[in-house]
Amino acid sequence: MWYIMDAEQGAFLYYGFKTEISKEEFEKRIQEDTLLEVLNAVPVQKGDVLFIESGTIHAIGKGILIAEIQQNSNVTYRVYDYGRVGKDGKKRDLHIEKALAVTNRVPIVKDKSSYPHVADCDYFTVDKLNLDGTFMKKMEGTVSEASFASILILDGEGTIKNNGETLTFKKGESFFLTAGSGIYTVEGSCDALVTTIREKAAPVRIGIDISSTTTKVGLVDIHQKLIANVSIDTKAERPAEKVIEEIARTTLGILEEQGIAMDQCVGVGIGVPGTVDSKKGVVRYSNNIKWENVNLAEKMGEYLPVPIRIANDADWATLGEAVAGAGKECQDVIMLTLGTGVGGGIILDGKIYEGKGLGGSELGHMVIVENGQQCTCGRKGCLEAYASAAALKRDVKRATGKDLTPEEIFRAAADGDEKLRQVVQSYIGKLGTGIINIINIFRPQLVILGGGIAAQGETLLVPLRKMMRTGCFGGEKGELPEIEAAALGSDAGMIGAASLL
Repeated sequence: MWYIMDAEQGAFLYYGFKTEISKEEFEKRIQEDTLLEVLNAVPVQKGDVLFIESGTIHAIGKGILIAEIQQNSNVTYRVYDYGRVGKDGKKRDLHIEKALAVTNRVPIVKDKSSYPHVADCDYFTVDKLNLDGTFMKKMEGTVSEASFASILILDGEGTIKNNGETLTFKKGESFFLTAGSGIYTVEGSCDALVTTIREKAAPVRIGIDISSTTTKVGLVDIHQKLIANVSIDTKAERPAEKVIEEIARTTLGILEEQGIAMDQCVGVGIGVPGTVDSKKGVVRYSNNIKWENVNLAEKMGEYLPVPIRIANDADWATLGEAVAGAGKECQDVIMLTLGTGVGGGIILDGKIYEGKGLGGSELGHMVIVENGQQCTCGRKGCLEAYASAAALKRDVKRATGKDLTPEEIFRAAADGDEKLRQVVQSYIGKLGTGIINIINIFRPQLVILGGGIAAQGETLLVPLRKMMRTGCFGGEKGELPEIEAAALGSDAGMIGAASLL
């Protein structure tokens, strides 16, 4: 917020654009040093106020004294510097690419939404104090535990009392009253700005779930509920930079559509198939989307200036089910996603377990049949080669010569098709073997099945529970986990991706 304390005749500030301009024109004018021609020059005089939201291009003109109140911030992108050079004779760096990504390129509409305050937002509330020394010569307030009070004297003089101490003041001085300091009194003839912080609006986290075909972007509230979400085609055949840019712009679009400022966002969580270095934010290798050594967190950060975390998509989906779905009452959860492949996620003591090195927790790539079917990972006999939807359809094709969906396969088997019944029985047997291996190693409280095949529900779960009772170490004498279908469906990845922020 800028409060104009004094201004020469004809003084002005740059505040947004005169008319809406395209990103291409914005970039061209920066390069050609013609940007000032399209900026909105606002004449100002003493007492004027401009509230500058994130993404607003702005600059102070000459002959102006302002009082500035702002959130704690160290991100400013410079797009024009009036041709000035430093002591080294060089121009200062510009931040063109980052500014292009976040600048609001439409005219700013001033409104009175802060009334009765001078300015009001999640980061500060500013009120004006006017004492004329006669009719209004004294003001008393209270500083509670909820917020400090910062008092900036714009003009005049007087005294301020707080906690048994009395100090005099004059124009230009300021006072900081710590939270909980109680009653204070300002007396004299003065104008002042009083700044406090009100309760912040509920934070929002962004969850992004990337697959080879579809990318889902969701906004998640503090109750692990999706506020809004949108799906786009991933088009993974494009360069990674183009995919990331479209995802980022889609995210910015859904925030704008919901009227949520970037300041309200805690951060972004992104789920990606493949081998992910979550600490460095790098996708080491993803066969599904053909990425190799892509610094996803850094590139996404060029568009979304908030903390960004990435992880394997199966890990995120498992976390989503653990915090808001079928496993929300459990601390130790294993999830298998039965889709194009077989993904797996492990939650131990409420936290994702990824192993000590990259490529851990790949439950779909345990071998259950020595020298068995070829797996996409290069080995033979993996669980994925038998328990994925692709494997089920492959075996049905071999048995019947037909291309059927998992739904059609299970329905026909239940209706008495003997060939399909045998394929389904074999499929459940191989899946059960993998699940029993996992239980014997981790002994979780709950095993969750996700992905398209999990939609078969009890048709799939009843025989698996029977296998667990006889196949798990200790049988029913041990502590057998529950086994359930996922509850969140395709929303699990978005909610899980947002949950570690």
